[in-house]
Amino acid sequence: MEEKLHILDKTFKPFIPHERIIEAIDNVAGKLNADFRDCTDVPVILCVLNGAIPFTGELLQRLEFNCQLVSIKLSSYQGTRSTGTVLNIMGLTADIKGKRIIISEDIVDTGNTVVALKEMLLHKGATDVRICTMLFKPDVYDKHEKIDYVGIPIPNKFIVGFGLDYDELGRNSKDIYVIEDGQE
Repeated sequence: MEEKLHILDKTFKPFIPHERIIEAIDNVAGKLNADFRDCTDVPVILCVLNGAIPFTGELLQRLEFNCQLVSIKLSSYQGTRSTGTVLNIMGLTADIKGKRIIISEDIVDTGNTVVALKEMLLHKGATDVRICTMLFKPDVYDKHEKIDYVGIPIPNKFIVGFGLDYDELGRNSKDIYVIEDGQE
């Protein structure tokens, strides 16, 4: 891991090494395989762009059941803070009516995005929606929806790397970094 990342006006220090991320993805894939290995339908893995691309890519390589990949782009962040409003930037890339969906997220914090997305998917005819996330902030999650598959629980700190960004930068780091104290 690099000692520090400097992105725009912020400095980030090492937090989660790539090896730990891959270990967490292996564990999540194992749970998904146990739940879906013998399914006769074709579940949809719904990648929430752009942050979940690395997680979803790694996850797909480990899944032992037939699945379809679909994408959607939502946004609720501006800089280092959640706006509290979920914007649909790019709609679903396929019809999901009558299908089981596994939402693939990079991070769940307040839950606004995944809860709004789950409601939208059920409204569009999905038969079941499960939530899968690489990172989860249990200290700020305040929704009643169950998070079905969690890679790594983390504290409520702003992070970048492995798909996560600060103003669209920092996604390309294979490791995850946390913002230095006093910069949020």
